[in-house]
Amino acid sequence: METQAWHPIGPAEAIVEGQASVHTVNGWQVLLTRHDGAIVAVNDRCTHAAARLSTGRIRRGALMCPLHGARFDLADGRCIGGAYPALRQFPVREAAGVVEVAVPTTPPGMDETPVDLPG
Repeated sequence: METQAWHPIGPAEAIVEGQASVHTVNGWQVLLTRHDGAIVAVNDRCTHAAARLSTGRIRRGALMCPLHGARFDLADGRCIGGAYPALRQFPVREAAGVVEVAVPTTPPGMDETPVDLPG
């Protein structure tokens, strides 16, 4: 079983509804946003094309891949209208106004690392 550890990210008020905030945590690229007031944390990598989802858009509760338009539901990470795997979600909590995220204690492999697109 994969072990995880909690890491502080920063002030909760810095995580804004509908805006992506990316943080490197133990080698993981963690995308944070608010959805319906709750803080959501996912791996910043499209499960189909490996692009950074943070360079795409957030609309109607979904992250949109900037490369090919795949949409991922922020509520549960599943791909909407496609057959791509769901996004990896990370546990998130707020303590004394600070957001904390739990990521695996081992760094991500190539299959979980986003690819930076040229341009």
